[in-house]
Amino acid sequence: MHNTGTVPQSAPAPAEIPAETPTAPVEDPHGDTGRHARRFGLPVATALVMGNIIGGGIFLLPASIAPYGTVSLVAFGVLTVGAIALALVFGRLAARDPRTGGPYVYAREAFGDFAGFLAAWSYWITTWVSNAALAVAAVGYLDVLIPVNQHRWTACLAALVLQWLPALANFAGTRYVGAVQLVSTVLKFVPLLLVAVGGLFFFDPDRLGPFNSSGQGAIGAVSASAALLLFSYLGVESAAVSAGEVRNARRNVGRATVIGTAGAALVYLLGTLSVFGTVAHDRLVTSTAPFSDAVNTMFGGSWGGTAVALAALVSMTGCLNGWTLLSAQTPYAAARDGLFPSAFTRRRRGVPTVGVGVTVVLASLLTVYNYFSGSGKVFEVLVLVTTFTATVPYLLAAAAQIFHLVSGRPEAVDRARLVRDCVVTAVAAAFSVWLMAGAGYAAVYQGVLFLFAGIIVYAVMAARRQRKRTMPSATGR
Repeated sequence: MHNTGTVPQSAPAPAEIPAETPTAPVEDPHGDTGRHARRFGLPVATALVMGNIIGGGIFLLPASIAPYGTVSLVAFGVLTVGAIALALVFGRLAARDPRTGGPYVYAREAFGDFAGFLAAWSYWITTWVSNAALAVAAVGYLDVLIPVNQHRWTACLAALVLQWLPALANFAGTRYVGAVQLVSTVLKFVPLLLVAVGGLFFFDPDRLGPFNSSGQGAIGAVSASAALLLFSYLGVESAAVSAGEVRNARRNVGRATVIGTAGAALVYLLGTLSVFGTVAHDRLVTSTAPFSDAVNTMFGGSWGGTAVALAALVSMTGCLNGWTLLSAQTPYAAARDGLFPSAFTRRRRGVPTVGVGVTVVLASLLTVYNYFSGSGKVFEVLVLVTTFTATVPYLLAAAAQIFHLVSGRPEAVDRARLVRDCVVTAVAAAFSVWLMAGAGYAAVYQGVLFLFAGIIVYAVMAARRQRKRTMPSATGR
C-alpha cells in the first residue's frame, strides 16, 4: 500500500518498461512473490479472453435470434468483423504500452487523468454488476442439477456461493486463477464443440426456416438481431486489462486477444448454425434450451438438458473467475496513479486483493437485493446498463488509437502499416458506437447517471492529490 503522506506514483512511461523475461514472477508491491504469483503464458491469456467472451448466453442465443430467421447469421458475421477489429486495436495499444489496466492506461496516456478515470470507473461498474447477473443466471442452470430455486433463500445462497468460489481462487493467487480459467475453458468447449461440429453431420437444410422471418427488411432484421448479440462479444479486452500478468505482453496480449476473439466467434457461429440445422425452426423459436434440444435430436433420449446444464454451469463459473480478476485489475492500475483510493493497490500473490474483495462484496449486495427486493426489473435495468458502461472504455481505447495515428508521432505510429491501422481503428470505433446504441435509450440514460456519480468520486480524489502536492510547501513556510 502506498504511504498516505506521499503522492501515488504513476506507472512508468511505456519507453521505461523493461522487456519481460518468460520466467519472471509477478512482482508484488508488498514483496509477496512466489509460486502462487505467476505470469500467464499465451494459452492462459487466450483462455481468459475466450472464457470471458463466452459465458452462459451462448446456450440461449440460437433461440433468442431464431425469430429473425437465418438472416441473424449475417449479423453474427458483421459483429465478428467489428469485434476482431477492436481486438486488433487492443493488440496494437498493448504492444505500445503493456501495463495492467488496458483501456484505462490507453485513455489516460492519450487524453489525461479524467478520461482515464472514466474508463476505469465505467469498466469497474461493468464487472461487478455483470458478476451479479451472471451468478443469478447460473442458479437457473444449477437448479436443473440441484433444486435450489424453490425458495429464494436457497437460490440467493447458491448465487452467493457461485460468486465467492471464483473470488477465493483469485485470493489464492494468479497461478490458481490461470489454472481454473484454462480448465473451465477446456471443459465448456467439449459440449459446445460437440454441438458445433457434431451437429453439422445431422444438419438438415429443411429445418433452417425462412431467411428473414422478422416481418421487416433485411437491414432492419440484421440490426434487430445484432442488438441481441452485441453483449455476447464483451470481454475482448480481457488480456489487455491483465497485461501486467502476461509474459511478453507486448507480443502475447495482441495474439491472445485476436485468437481468443476469433475462436469465440467461430464457436458462436458454428454452434448457432448447427442448432439451426438440427432443431426445426418452429420448435426453436419457443425453445428454452436449444442446445439440449439439438443434442436430443442428434443422439436421442432426454439427457441433453443435464449435459447442457453442466456445461453452462462450468462456463459461467469460468467466466466469473476471469471477470473477478479483471474487476480488480483496472482499479489497481487507476489507484497506482492516484485516481482510485490507494487501498486498491494492495496485492498478494499477484492479485489485487482489495479490488477482488470490494467487487465481490458489491456484487453480493446487488445479488441479495435482487432476490429480496421483489423487483426484478430494477436488476434487469442494471444489467442492461453494463452494455453501455462496457463500451465507454472501448470507445476511449479506439479514440486513443485514432489520436496516436492522427498525431503522426514516429514513436507511436508504425508508418509501414499506417493505412491498415487506420481502417481497423475506424471499424473498431464504429463497432463501439454500435454497441452503445444497441444498449437502448433507457440503458444509456441510466449509464450516464453512473458516470456522473463517478465524476464526484474523481473530484474528491483530485482534491486529495492536489492537497498532498501543496502540503510540503505549506509546511515549509
